[in-house]
Amino acid sequence: MTETETTNSPTSETSFRDQLGIVSKEGKRKWIYSKKPNGKFHTGRILFSWFLLAILFVTPFLRFNGHPIMLFDITERKFIVFGLIFGPHDYILFALAMISAIVFIFLFTVVFGRLFCGWICPQTVFMEMVFRKVDYWIEGGPPQQKRLNESSMTIKKFFKKIFKHGIYFTLSFLIANMLLAWIIGSDKLLKIISATPSEHLGGFIAIVIFTGVFHWIFGWFREQACILVCPYGRLQGVLLDRNSIVIAYDFIRGEPRGKFKKGEERTNGDCIDCHQCVDVCPTGIDIRNGTQLECINCTACIDACDSIMDSVEKPRGLIRYDSIEGIEKKIRTLLTPRSIGYSIVLIILISLLTYLVATRSDIDVTILRTAGMFYQEQPDDYISNLYDVKALNKTFESVPLSFKLKNVDGIISVLGDSLNVKTQESVSAKLFIILKRDQIKSMNTPLQIEILRNGETAQIVETSFLGPVGKKE
Repeated sequence: MTETETTNSPTSETSFRDQLGIVSKEGKRKWIYSKKPNGKFHTGRILFSWFLLAILFVTPFLRFNGHPIMLFDITERKFIVFGLIFGPHDYILFALAMISAIVFIFLFTVVFGRLFCGWICPQTVFMEMVFRKVDYWIEGGPPQQKRLNESSMTIKKFFKKIFKHGIYFTLSFLIANMLLAWIIGSDKLLKIISATPSEHLGGFIAIVIFTGVFHWIFGWFREQACILVCPYGRLQGVLLDRNSIVIAYDFIRGEPRGKFKKGEERTNGDCIDCHQCVDVCPTGIDIRNGTQLECINCTACIDACDSIMDSVEKPRGLIRYDSIEGIEKKIRTLLTPRSIGYSIVLIILISLLTYLVATRSDIDVTILRTAGMFYQEQPDDYISNLYDVKALNKTFESVPLSFKLKNVDGIISVLGDSLNVKTQESVSAKLFIILKRDQIKSMNTPLQIEILRNGETAQIVETSFLGPVGKKE
């Protein structure tokens, strides 16, 4: 988006683009004390946040057929998604899933802007719906918080800070445990919690580190995670266009701004310059300046503005979900060449991924004749070939495998012990296939080998048998 496209008001200043709103002219951090939001959007976000938090805290304990319904075990390279287990051998599926996710992010951002940031992002959910609520509860509103932070240390301030950060630490510890449960599973987490730290030193250290990181992020770093670190916000500059739905200020209806005086005929726009949209912003921006990097689409400014519009008997929606085209031309177009292009690519990727997952076999066995080996003559007019077998088990349980010739009569002999493949492991073995000489009709006889898993057909592998043609002289 160009400078003129992102600056909504033709009379607005653009100096705000030359500096970060959280940094003072002296280069020091400006702490943001946002006013507590209230309104229908905030209520909706609270309900949706509780739903997301329920997913976070409940899902690791859900089981399907005795196994977690969701697990992302990076340490053992084992992933369970809705009861399906995936491992390193599924790298193609992972690659397609990651590409699909990236394309979806592009498409979603092109159409709906940073809706994800305001409603779903864990940083926003925890910061605005959990930790900032603690601030309001213990320290009061923005003026009280600011006075407390700027005042000298007193017993009252000391105990308030200790109490607040004690709750912060407890919440951070709980979040760290839940995050670890998603990685190692709830069973292992409960063992770590119930045992002494020395018995599970690695898990204990991981929990301590995660707890410290979360406490630092939500207790000190806060909105800077969205403004300075998050790469998604920086994608806005290349992904958003004039048709993207964002939280926008209707500068046509609102300008020129002017203070409201009861009983006086109004010649200015509907914006009464009350500053409420700025006071509630958790990143400290003025939405009236247009689409900005710092805006996380949290809807707090919409609720604040709607409340003011009600009080001055003006229509709601001065700040709303809309596009620049929607504000300027009253046209809202979701189907643009960019969104259509991303949609086509995404449909293709998801279709391919769905097909690969649907046709994915539990057991994958390859049988190839050993390279460089000729056929072997055996007693009683038998001919044998040596084969390399590689078996991959993609299930939760160990699987014993056996082999049976399907299209010809013969003998299959596995060298060594019987082939038993552990879960998510790949094993290699050797086997002999022995045929009667009179069954060999050509130099390469086609074979169909039935792979049996617990007596049931798991796969049929086709290969060939090398041998002499005709009777032995």
